[in-house]
Amino acid sequence: MRIALVNSRQDTAGLNIRHHIEHLLDTGAGIPGQENGNTYNFYDVGERLIHAEAVDREIEADLLIFLSRHSSVNPVPILTVHVTGNFGAAELGGSPRTLAPAAPAMMQATLRALARHCPEGYRVSYEVTHHGPTGLSLPSFFVEIGSTEKEWGDPVAGRAVAESVLSAVPQEPVPLIGFGGTHYAARETEIALTSRGAFGHIAHTREIAALDNEMVRSMMEKSGAVGAYIDRKALDREVLNRLSGMLEALQIPRLSESEITALGHLSWDTYCAIRKMAGGVSPGSRCYIHALSRAGTPVLVRANPVLLAETVKTDEPGLLKNLTNLPVVHLSTHDNRLLPEFITYTEHSAQIINDLNTLCVKIIRSKEITATERDYLIITKVRFDPKKARELGVIPGPSYKELAGGRPVVVDQRTITPDLVSSRSEVRIHIPGLEKFS
Repeated sequence: MRIALVNSRQDTAGLNIRHHIEHLLDTGAGIPGQENGNTYNFYDVGERLIHAEAVDREIEADLLIFLSRHSSVNPVPILTVHVTGNFGAAELGGSPRTLAPAAPAMMQATLRALARHCPEGYRVSYEVTHHGPTGLSLPSFFVEIGSTEKEWGDPVAGRAVAESVLSAVPQEPVPLIGFGGTHYAARETEIALTSRGAFGHIAHTREIAALDNEMVRSMMEKSGAVGAYIDRKALDREVLNRLSGMLEALQIPRLSESEITALGHLSWDTYCAIRKMAGGVSPGSRCYIHALSRAGTPVLVRANPVLLAETVKTDEPGLLKNLTNLPVVHLSTHDNRLLPEFITYTEHSAQIINDLNTLCVKIIRSKEITATERDYLIITKVRFDPKKARELGVIPGPSYKELAGGRPVVVDQRTITPDLVSSRSEVRIHIPGLEKFS
């Protein structure tokens, strides 16, 4: 990749970063980017970078990285990345209602590298989309040192940013746009640092009420995004509902933080096919991806609903934990009730039902009183019966808790044991081939 590094001669931080990149390139120390075919060329301008419109007109490159300072009314030591653009008026360069082409993959890779190289006392973050230049044809982003003259000239910070720019390598990014949050886009930052979610344009909470279909569509196009994330807690209900309606009308997939994290190593096309299949099972259902990766042909399999329901009653956390190693996607309703339908790849479909049955039987047998009769698993349930306790003169309160916990109590000099106040019931579950689970 041909990367153009652009700084302003007015900008102390930009000069600081450039000096350290030049030094690293000259000495040949710590330059992983070159091993991946990256080349770097330097360009400087006399004006502030926010006014560097069409700076790429004479530049032969695939990507622009602007080396810059960061200023804030609440200054903190920070290293940031962001793409440029104006959702409304152009108060700090660029044109109104115009967004520059973003580079989500390299911007995320640089953010992650900043987190690795971050000096003590600094933090790293995305910034939301803001300021110019907007009149660019090449993908670009700013990488910045903030927020005062002390940090702008800090050689440790300059070196850290330089190493981050040169070592940034994308890792299976999923390009997204983001909505909501403060200037430093905390949720989007966390997602990018811990998952494949790579953000292009991000809109500040205060910008969202004024967004229209045209601007949302531009965010997607200029970011090359495949979906959108909303920081729900950062928006009031009216704004959230309006934004959700726009995304639906524009047919833009909306992903929650947990869904982005759960993408794992699935290809985006495969993930979309899985989401569509899940929607056919239960509209609005959630997908939780386990040991399923890369590309494949998704297929729906249905577990024994009675067996699964009894396993959930017995130990749902244990069930979900043990699904981690299976090549499946489990589905739940919008209120997190586990569904009996699972999604896997065609080549796993025959084995996965057997694996699910084995797992469920193992969990139930470890927690419940069970017996096997041919192809039937018989679960005997013993439960505390308040009616029987009352009939024996047990007063509701602490004594109920003791008996329910399997401990005897004394009432009027009589010992009441748990078996005297218990009810038994049986559940019979037909499981073909159960003998092999014994």
